[in-house]
Amino acid sequence: MSLRIKLLVVLVLLTVLGIGPMPVTSVVGIYIVLFRPAWFKRMVLKLYDEPDA
Repeated sequence: MSLRIKLLVVLVLLTVLGIGPMPVTSVVGIYIVLFRPAWFKRMVLKLYDEPDA
């Protein structure tokens, strides 16, 4: 499965979960901004290094 498809599925899941009482997407965004995890940087680099299909 392509990385873009995986990211799309995760974003849709976060959007659905964000409808509930706790804003999940905002919490994940704050975590990424504050802690700058290595997995996020690798994911972004892989996403933009992937040749266009």
